[in-house]
Amino acid sequence: MSSEVEQFYDSMADFYHLIFEDWNQAISRQAHIVDALIKYKLGTSSLRILDCACGIGTQVLGLAAIGHRLSGSDLSNEAVQRARHEAAKRELDVEFRVSDMTSLEEFSSDHFDVVGAFDNALPHLSVDQLAGAAHSFKRVLRDGGLFIASIRDYDELIRTRPKFQGPSFFGDSGERRIVHQIWDWTGDDRYDVHQYISLQRNHKWGIHHFSSQYRCLLRAELGEALRLAEFTDIEWHMPKASGYYQPIVTARAL
Repeated sequence: MSSEVEQFYDSMADFYHLIFEDWNQAISRQAHIVDALIKYKLGTSSLRILDCACGIGTQVLGLAAIGHRLSGSDLSNEAVQRARHEAAKRELDVEFRVSDMTSLEEFSSDHFDVVGAFDNALPHLSVDQLAGAAHSFKRVLRDGGLFIASIRDYDELIRTRPKFQGPSFFGDSGERRIVHQIWDWTGDDRYDVHQYISLQRNHKWGIHHFSSQYRCLLRAELGEALRLAEFTDIEWHMPKASGYYQPIVTARAL
């Protein structure tokens, strides 16, 4: 993956939790939704799970707290360090590594019951990188293991091509923040995201800006990449049914 993507998440590591109204609440809520989907597919508990786009730990922390055996990895060293700190603060036993999801070379084959990649991480990948990542997911999964990931609803977004998202307004009494995004479309299926977090502290406002490029990864393309990597039982779970804020795909390793 590109150094630009790495720098984007490095720069956001200290601020990423601020895009949520209540990060701890989001950690718990998302973990229970993801856990329900995992149990629906595998029917067991206390699984070996790798979150290969763990960021600062949003899914890792919640899944570890409800009893799964978690490993977390990310391209961003700063995000991994933040996730490691958050896990230690919560007294959670999680293994963390810096790793590129297109290879996952730091992990042995046939080791995990579940591999996850949440929060729209996959659309950073080129077509070739996506193919490499799908094979990496398959390699580190045991036979019959589960891949689970979430992406934005690009089947809809490529049609509507939004230019602005938000704003969300959180907080009160002099400790407030406004979170919004601007999207600059640079091609038919590519756009630059400008993430703004405006913070009021001690009655003074400051603005933090983070930027990265994404491409519109359609559900059919992701499904085909997984099929070519020898995944089966590919199923999409839309927000209305799952309760998660993005479409989720699940697939079984042959």
